[in-house]
Amino acid sequence: MDTTFVAPMGDRGRLVIPAELRARQHWDQGSRLLMIETSGGVILVTRDQAKALVRSQLDGSDLVESLLADRRAAAASEDDAA
Repeated sequence: MDTTFVAPMGDRGRLVIPAELRARQHWDQGSRLLMIETSGGVILVTRDQAKALVRSQLDGSDLVESLLADRRAAAASEDDAA
């Protein structure tokens, strides 16, 4: 679903999110949205969407195992140098 929507900024910084986008994202009146500023722009999501985004980015990553592998490699390198 890569679609572009336009929402001109109104007075006092107000944005009107297009109805089609609200319907597709299941954002109803009163939905609390997070604005996450990144170096590439701003991400507009609900809290649940943000959680799902982070989980998908970390999916399959075993951070502890990765850190242990890095440490083992560093230790082996130190042993070879000694």
